[in-house]
Amino acid sequence: MSENYVGRFAPSPTGLLHIGSLLTAIASYLDARSHHGRWLVRMEDLDPLREMSGAASAILATLEAFALNWDGSVVYQSQRQHLYQQALARLQAANQVYRCYCSRKTVQSEARGEGIDGIVYGGRCSFLPLGWQPDSAKEPAWRLRLPAVTITFSDAIQGKQVQQLDSEVGDFVLLRADGFWAYQLAVVVDDATQGINHIVRGQDLLLSTPRQIYLQSILGLPRPYYAHVPLLTNKHGQKWSKQTCAPALDVGRREQLVRQVFSYLQVPAAPEVDNITDLLDWGVKHWQLNRIVSEPICTEQM
Repeated sequence: MSENYVGRFAPSPTGLLHIGSLLTAIASYLDARSHHGRWLVRMEDLDPLREMSGAASAILATLEAFALNWDGSVVYQSQRQHLYQQALARLQAANQVYRCYCSRKTVQSEARGEGIDGIVYGGRCSFLPLGWQPDSAKEPAWRLRLPAVTITFSDAIQGKQVQQLDSEVGDFVLLRADGFWAYQLAVVVDDATQGINHIVRGQDLLLSTPRQIYLQSILGLPRPYYAHVPLLTNKHGQKWSKQTCAPALDVGRREQLVRQVFSYLQVPAAPEVDNITDLLDWGVKHWQLNRIVSEPICTEQM
C-alpha cells in the first residue's frame, strides 16, 4: 500500500489559504509522506463567478512557502471539462440522468422535504417523457436519477457512516443549467483519473462522500480510502472560512502556525528546528492518523 499511495490537496481559488486550509493540507501531506506516497495538488476552479483574482497562484506560493512541495504538475479542473462531459455521456447512455428544467422557485415549492443539504428535489422532471422539449429555450440542468439506495462506508477518523441517498439527498445535479459542472461529478472523475486512492480532507465534505461513492460505483471507478479531519471552528461553532473572516496565513509566522496545526493533529511537540522542512519531517516521522479526534476543534488563535 505504501508504494502505491496517492493523496491530494484540492483547494478552490475562492480565497486565500487560512488556518483551516493549512490543517487539511498538512494532514493530507503528512499522511501521504508517512506512507512514502505521492502528494498531488489540484486546483478546483470550476466556478469562475466565485473565484478571487490571483487566488490560485497565491495558494501555490503559500504552499511552497510552507515547504508543502507537491509531486508532478498542478491540475486545473477548468482544463479537464472534456473528462466530465465523457462521464456524463456514459450516464446519459445508461439512462441514469435526466434533464431538469425546474426553476429554483419550483424546486423549493415542490420539495419532498428536508435533507442533509437543505430541501430534497421533488422529482418533477424525472417523469418527463423521453424527447420532451419545453416551450422556452431554457437550458436544463442534468440530475442523477437515484434509486432507493443506502451507502455505508467506514471513515478512518469519523467511523462508520450510513446515508440513505434517495431520501436524504435526492436526485442531485451533475451539470448546472448555467453550464458549470457540479463538484460531485468533477471530483469523482478527477480522483479516478489521477489515481487518487487516499483522500484526507475536511469534515465539511463528509456528507458529500456517499454521493461520490455512488457515482464511483455506477461509473465503474475505484473507491478511495477516506479520512475526514475535524473542522476548526470559532467560539460560535462556525467553520473558519472566508465567510467567517478567517485571516489569510501569515508566512512570517509559518513555524508557529505549523506547530499549532500539529497540536490539533495530535503530533507530538517538535524540538527546535533550523527550518520549516525539518519541522515537516518531524511531523512525517511522528504521524499517526488514529490519534486524531473526530469532533470539531474550537480555536480563537489564528
